[in-house]
Amino acid sequence: MIAVSDARRLFGTDGVRGVANVEPVTAETALKLGRAAAHVFTQLNPRAHPAGARPKIVLGKDTRLSGYMLENALVAGITSLGVDVLLIGPLPTPGVAYITRSLRADAGIVLSASHNSYEDNGIKFFRHDGYKLDDEIERKIEHLVFSGEIDAIRPTAGNIGRATRIDDALGRYVEFAKASFPRGMTLEKIRIAVDVANGAAYKSTPSILRELGAEVVVAHDQPNGTNINAGCGSTVPAEIQRLVRESGAQAGIAHDGDADRALLCDEHGEIVDGDEILAIAGIDLLRSRRLRQNTLVATIMSNFGLDEALAAHGGKVIRTQVGDRYVLEEMVARDLNVGGEQSGHMIFRDFTTTGDGIISALQLLRIMKETGQPLSQLKRCLTKYPQAQRNLRVQRKPPLEQLPAVLKLVSETEQELNGKGRVLLRYSGTEPKIRVLIEGREPEQIGRQADRIAEELRKTIGIAEESRKAGEL
Repeated sequence: MIAVSDARRLFGTDGVRGVANVEPVTAETALKLGRAAAHVFTQLNPRAHPAGARPKIVLGKDTRLSGYMLENALVAGITSLGVDVLLIGPLPTPGVAYITRSLRADAGIVLSASHNSYEDNGIKFFRHDGYKLDDEIERKIEHLVFSGEIDAIRPTAGNIGRATRIDDALGRYVEFAKASFPRGMTLEKIRIAVDVANGAAYKSTPSILRELGAEVVVAHDQPNGTNINAGCGSTVPAEIQRLVRESGAQAGIAHDGDADRALLCDEHGEIVDGDEILAIAGIDLLRSRRLRQNTLVATIMSNFGLDEALAAHGGKVIRTQVGDRYVLEEMVARDLNVGGEQSGHMIFRDFTTTGDGIISALQLLRIMKETGQPLSQLKRCLTKYPQAQRNLRVQRKPPLEQLPAVLKLVSETEQELNGKGRVLLRYSGTEPKIRVLIEGREPEQIGRQADRIAEELRKTIGIAEESRKAGEL
């Protein structure tokens, strides 16, 4: 199966993202995006505004240095259209979605590049109901940025918007996340290690866990604007593994920079990834008859063992292309309540409208408490097929259809797997990378096959291999 990169000018699979202060993530474009978003969102919100009341947009961010620059540019753009801005400061992406709903705002915007290093930043949008935008709305915003269609809209005097700082946003989000954990249940006598990646959850996640009674050991909770995701967080799982082993914790939680995802770590210091989280949660909900239509949603990157694990308990898995937005779209279309990605980006729609790392972690901590089983035991419900992955940094993204030698190798590999594995080749929607994934029963075989395809890509489009994962079990 082959996915071709999207060629839109601004929006990728998760908002607008790139190197901060380089197009399209510049103050100039942020100002235009603010104006365009203000115009579109005030038309989309079905709630009527009381006489004399201005529309309002919530604006949050993670801990990147460039957040100050982009925040001010967005405020200027939004207020220039006569829309108010509610500034909430550093807060996880799912917190921005929740505060947008809580404050009855017309939209929410978060400044974050998720798991990328601090040099990057991004601009992500939420509708008034806390859901991410669909392609049509993104196209409307993009059209207004480039067309100049709203350049003449210039409110003056008292019709210009104003910016207000919301001081209790963190407390609101902490209470919201705690409400996803059963009332009357506590985390007392459980030690939890947390790596907050010097990111947006540096205050919220430790507060949530402590208020639920846990003993919390925290690392990488001193953001300085340039250390977000630096040698820590969910993209560097060795850190949470070290922390769990050194602290003797019963569980570990590692966030990315904006905390919309979480990888867990069991008491032995072994990672519990997104597929294992989905399997544990899905089977638990199947047993209690709370998994809607006995179905959960995953992406094409998830291990085939997930399908087998759910099937053994009477459930099934539906797959989408990579990106939490596509997982969520499928969940909404089919009215399903659980979905996620191998990377640890989980969506529990019974509690929230978007991926939320701490709410995901709390669901597994609940299962630990209810069953009395440690994570190392719970994750045995999933037997994974070996996978070989190659993540390759690219200078350009030519359509894969224009790479016949590469496609020939993909076809040959699929034939060699003989129906007992699969090959995925796709460009990242958020980074300059191409990803190769081969799944099969023989780790050495799929490792060699992945290397062959990676070498052909290197010759064809001139890339340097950045990272490698082979034979995961």
